[in-house]
Amino acid sequence: MELISQHAKQIMEGCKERAKDAGLRFQDETLEYIVTNRDMLELSPKAMIPTLYDYWVHDVEVLKGLRKYELYPYNPYETVINTRPPISFYNDNNPDWLNVMIFYHVLAHIDFFQNNLFYRLTWDYDLNGQALADKRLIARLRSEKGRWVDYVIEFGRAVDNLVGYFDELSRASRALVPSLSSNVDYYFDTFLQSVKKVRIQEYVKEVERYNQAMAQYGELGEKTFFADTLKKHPELEAVFSRQAPEKGKPRLDLLQHLMEYSPFLNRDENKWMKSVLEIVRNTSVYFQPQIRTKIMNEGWASYWHEKLFLLDDRIREHEVDFARVHAGVTSLPRVGLNPYALGMRVFATIDEMADKGKRSLEFQMLRDIHTREKYDKRTGEGVDYIFKVREDFCDFTFINTFIDQDFLNRHKLFVVDRRLDHQKMVWQYYVKSRKAEDYRRMILDTLYHPPHMEIGKDTSDGSLYLTHRFEEKPLVREFIGNTMMGIEYLWGGPVQLETSEVMPSPPEMERQLHAPGEAHRINWQRVLYRMEKKKLTKTTIGTESGHD
Repeated sequence: MELISQHAKQIMEGCKERAKDAGLRFQDETLEYIVTNRDMLELSPKAMIPTLYDYWVHDVEVLKGLRKYELYPYNPYETVINTRPPISFYNDNNPDWLNVMIFYHVLAHIDFFQNNLFYRLTWDYDLNGQALADKRLIARLRSEKGRWVDYVIEFGRAVDNLVGYFDELSRASRALVPSLSSNVDYYFDTFLQSVKKVRIQEYVKEVERYNQAMAQYGELGEKTFFADTLKKHPELEAVFSRQAPEKGKPRLDLLQHLMEYSPFLNRDENKWMKSVLEIVRNTSVYFQPQIRTKIMNEGWASYWHEKLFLLDDRIREHEVDFARVHAGVTSLPRVGLNPYALGMRVFATIDEMADKGKRSLEFQMLRDIHTREKYDKRTGEGVDYIFKVREDFCDFTFINTFIDQDFLNRHKLFVVDRRLDHQKMVWQYYVKSRKAEDYRRMILDTLYHPPHMEIGKDTSDGSLYLTHRFEEKPLVREFIGNTMMGIEYLWGGPVQLETSEVMPSPPEMERQLHAPGEAHRINWQRVLYRMEKKKLTKTTIGTESGHD
């Protein structure tokens, strides 16, 4: 692995100038390395962080990747990591025209990393340097504690998807806006929307009233605002008084709870384990935004590498080569999901719609299909609009907001399902729906959605009680036993898990589930798992019902 040549670096600097002229914003300093395919395979299990701590699963993934590469050789064109400065990796056999395309793609990724609000926790964090310090600490602990270090890493990584990423993000936001109290958050986020369920017009009036009070009375603005509010809603006084003692008390995720309250981990001889769990947790929190913005991030990079590459005079006579590579990256499959393709087309669509004024309320109120097609206010606001989307959205809000029926009709998209042909004993694929709501649901079901775990319920035997807030997405049953065994070890006592599972269905119902048509009703059972002394037991404690 070595730095790119001065010739390639000069190409990159030229790409930076053109990208900034187009509106992309990123820091000037970047590092680019030339690597072989084998280097790529060895770095991939470590999320492309060369200094990340060593772990046996990484070695297994490298071996698996090498065997796969022997059968299906390919060139992974580039990878960029969100560090300070950003580091990107390129194949050692890329021609100049391909590097121009790839550099634009990388620069758009860096722009996304450094401007999207979901990456706020990473803006001032040197992951590469911190990872090196963590790696040295774990290496030292391995020399002292042996294989127990790897057990703790494995047990911690089994639940590192349960980290409180949004709580961390919220605390970072509060640091930027310290004037917003918990009372303001509760009133606008919970009381008006969930308790009173007020209309949008009334909600906006309350926001304006709050802003006026803050502008007129300064530090006394909030107190003045709530003095009038409590006259209208006296029940808020009891809620605010309960919140006062809890102000500033952070909500802990499972790893934090274990580090804070585990009798086992807080023994003097075991406190070193907390350092390992902290490393696992911090690494997980750092990579949460990448997982939650995959479609947007890749779509944004693909949108800009296409737009900037075609305007670059350095790639003349390579348009066909570009078209071939670009089509391979951004082709839209009929079955499955390509985040590059979907994200790029959504950005291109909203750019065009904003240019024509179609993101306005006036257009949204139109119902005549011909009027909607011809609508064009020539606002020229497309580029500004997509930059704002890039800043404020994640995949969930991006898909929910911008994939509508017009988008589906334009790109001829649909939902595909399958049914079993009992005579031929093969799966038959068919178009299940062309509705936008069904397509959105299909995409949203593919997004990262970790289970929501609540820690509570004091137990007489000192066991840790976990409650899975059920969202009709059951836990993967084969992983429950080993995961709870790891939690039991870290807690130092029994662990109980309350969750929901699908009730066994009779054979005739199983056959009906494979037939197309209306949603099928599914019965759920509420179960309680208990892990004690490495033995797992399960008890049914209730039933529920829902749809597939």
